[in-house]
Amino acid sequence: MPRLRPRALPIAAAALALALAGALLAAAPARAQKVTLKMATLVPQGSSWHATLQELAARWQEISGGRVTLRLYPGGVAGDDGDLVRKMRLGTLDAALLAPAGLAQIDRGIHALLVPLAYRSYEEFDAVAAGLEPRLAASFAAKGFVVLAWADGGWVQFFAKSPVATPRDLAAQKLFSWSGDAPTTELWKAAGFQPVPLPSTEISTALQTGLVTAVATTPQAAVLLQWNQQAPYLTDLPWAVLVGGLVVSERSWNKVPPELREPLAAAAREAAQQLSSQTRASAPEHVAAMVQRGLTLVPVDAAARQEWERRVEDAYPKLRDAFVPGAMLDAALALRDAHRARATAP
Repeated sequence: MPRLRPRALPIAAAALALALAGALLAAAPARAQKVTLKMATLVPQGSSWHATLQELAARWQEISGGRVTLRLYPGGVAGDDGDLVRKMRLGTLDAALLAPAGLAQIDRGIHALLVPLAYRSYEEFDAVAAGLEPRLAASFAAKGFVVLAWADGGWVQFFAKSPVATPRDLAAQKLFSWSGDAPTTELWKAAGFQPVPLPSTEISTALQTGLVTAVATTPQAAVLLQWNQQAPYLTDLPWAVLVGGLVVSERSWNKVPPELREPLAAAAREAAQQLSSQTRASAPEHVAAMVQRGLTLVPVDAAARQEWERRVEDAYPKLRDAFVPGAMLDAALALRDAHRARATAP
């Protein structure tokens, strides 16, 4: 039997040890890699929406084994939606739960879901939103943002200091408009209304001082932020669905390990669905609670509704391109009409 050379075994063992050590060193950074994503929102601290976001943060910790931390900044502490988008572009903020004004600063295609009185029910809205989602996601991606999930805050209605039943009534009000959203402000003006551009963080003060006398918002937002105390008349007219989106900058999302991105996004979609479902179900309760505290529900009869619809339809030429890209508007209305046709088919 041939004898091994005296140094053969030690050399082989050393080579194996070095290979194992190299593998362990290469794997260590991957195991140790930790990412913290800073997410801001206007959602008030302590609200049900904030609680759901906290649950999402805990879920991300669980899914990632502690490798991904979602740090929340609620209540507008990081600024208005425009500030959040700017900070994400600068890299000082990673993600945000944005309202329509913030989403539109990234891509105005989102306005196709916000055309006033375009949708008669959540079913119509959901059908259009599902049809537009791939195009919207692609548009956001082209501008450096990843949409993790869409959510909505329910129907927007008018809260005012005096009753608003007709367009003429609203024209007499000083209506809050998001600062930085010039297309929407100009559209309100072209339709004969008096928009007052302000950061949303200043709505409460503006209502108290009379700088603003009406605001288009949802019952949940009015309750949470107590705007109903200064604007105690609610117009019984579903104006549009308040669209929201969980958005992260592509630069920040790329820091997340690739194998974790889809599981984390799936958890975000589940949380967004929970937010939407909770909001839609609780809206009647919020209205009832506000009525008990002195809110007056202003009815809109058939004739007044037709007047509102005529005013909106007359504004469609002004909506096109200035407010929403024409192709997206056409796509939204086509999806809506197709849904209505299916719903009325025998």
